[in-house]
Amino acid sequence: MSTAELTETPKLGPLYLKAAATAPLRRGDPARAELPDTEYVRSDVPVDSEHLADYNRICGFGTRDELPLTYPHVTSFPLAVRLMTDRGFPFPLVGLVHVANSITRHEPLLVTDTLTQRVRLAGPRPHPKGTQFDVVTETGVGGRTVWTETSTYLHRGPENDSAPRQEGIAEVEAGRPTASWKLPGDLGRRYAAVSGDRNPIHLRPLAAKAFGFPRAIAHGMWSAARCLAAFEGRLPAACTVDVEFAKPVLLPSRVEFTERGAPDSAEKSFALHSTAGKTHLRGRVRRNGTENAA
Repeated sequence: MSTAELTETPKLGPLYLKAAATAPLRRGDPARAELPDTEYVRSDVPVDSEHLADYNRICGFGTRDELPLTYPHVTSFPLAVRLMTDRGFPFPLVGLVHVANSITRHEPLLVTDTLTQRVRLAGPRPHPKGTQFDVVTETGVGGRTVWTETSTYLHRGPENDSAPRQEGIAEVEAGRPTASWKLPGDLGRRYAAVSGDRNPIHLRPLAAKAFGFPRAIAHGMWSAARCLAAFEGRLPAACTVDVEFAKPVLLPSRVEFTERGAPDSAEKSFALHSTAGKTHLRGRVRRNGTENAA
C-alpha cells in the first residue's frame, strides 16, 4: 500500500464536480472491481471550535471537553471523498449506500488535541444486493491510535443469492421509546453544511425523487450521532459502537429513539424507529476490556 501525506484538507466542492463528471466512466464489472491501494494521511489537524459547536448543535451534543464519538468521521470525510474520486476507484460516488458503521474509541479525544488521520479502502466483497466495501479511518494523537472507524458502503448491482449473509445487530422492538424527536425538512441541508456530505438525496425533495425517494432523507451519520448524543456522559471511555442503517429517515418526520440495557451492563442496544414502528437504525454500544488501551 502506498501512503500519500496531504498538507491540507481536500476541498469537497471540486471533488464533487469530479465525481459527477467521471460517474459514466465508473461502471465496470463490479465482480472484477479493485480498489485503489492508497492511504491518505493528514497530520496536525486542529479542532475548529466554531465548527465543533455547529456540529454539536445540529446533532444534539452538549459542550464538553471530550469530542463527540462521531466527530472524527466529519474531519476525515474529505480524505474519504478524495479516495472515492481517485482515478482507480471503480464505483460512482453518487448512488453509494452507507449501510453500516463501526467506531472503536480506545480513549477520549479532547477539543485541545491535534489529530493525525489516516484513511484507506478495504474490499470489495459480494453483497446480496451488489458489492460492498469499507472506508477505514484511524485517528491518532501523539503517536497513539486512539480512534478507528469502518464505514461500509454498498454499490447496488444485480441480486446475488450466493453472497454470504452476515449476522446483523439484533432488532430492538419498537414501542416504549426513550425519546421522540421532531426532524425539520431542512435537516439534511443543515447537516450537509457542517459535515460536507452534500449528496443530493439529503438536500432537496426534487433531487431525492430523482433517486427514488419521495422526499429528502436524513444522513445516516446524523442519525447515528443523534442517537449517541442521547448517551452523552454515559459512554465508556473505551468502547465500540456498531450501527446498521435500515429504512431511510424521510424529512420532515418524527422519529423515536429506544435504548435497552441495564445501567451497569457491558453492552446496550438502541434503535431509531418511525412512529409507525419501521426501523431506521439499529445499534449497540460495547464497553471494551481495557479502558486506556493505546
